[in-house]
Amino acid sequence: MDSTPPGHHDVAQLRLEYRQAGLRRGDLHLNPFEQFRRWFQQALQAELLEPNAMVLGTTDGLRPSSRTVLLKAFDQRGFVFFTNYGSRKSREIAAQPHVSLLFPWYGLQRQVAVLGPAEPISTAESIAYFVSRPFGSRLSAWVSQQSSVISSRSMLELQWEELKRRFAGREVPLPAGWGGFRVQPQEMEFWQGRENRLHDRFRYRLANSDADECDAAVGWIIERIAP
Repeated sequence: MDSTPPGHHDVAQLRLEYRQAGLRRGDLHLNPFEQFRRWFQQALQAELLEPNAMVLGTTDGLRPSSRTVLLKAFDQRGFVFFTNYGSRKSREIAAQPHVSLLFPWYGLQRQVAVLGPAEPISTAESIAYFVSRPFGSRLSAWVSQQSSVISSRSMLELQWEELKRRFAGREVPLPAGWGGFRVQPQEMEFWQGRENRLHDRFRYRLANSDADECDAAVGWIIERIAP
């Protein structure tokens, strides 16, 4: 008699063969930021859900933690996201600045992994982004003391409504303790799923791994690594 509960799936048997594309050394740009730009544009064209969503991994030195944040800018200096500087992620970055990023582009059977230190961006950069946010999102940055314990959702909503009245018809200023971080890659890996789990993986790493920052003039070593 089959004792499998209705709707139950054997997780071990869930699998998908990746056959969309391959990745060769000759396909890669010498600069990993340019390679990322190419793949990001393809993710946009494929209309993936939240192509700028990335999993940020941090640690307090003992325990790792991860969460999804949104990429809001990238250039040769690195990848930028925004948060409350009192949040768990921010406290952990202050203690251990080396972090990981992961872009999981499942629809393209791809992912990009990034390793490097994170540091706060300038106040001017944070203001420039903050004023571009929708009015409601700017209010939420004031209301939420991110990662702190709260008594109820209704408390958040009451505070949000109070701020809505307070700032009606006015500019919402940047809250103290809110802003951006820039992750400066020292390694970037481009992963393309392939059939039979023989995936294509290429890792870029700085020729000088102790470099303080990534610069277009700094040489990158490109290596194919085993799947």
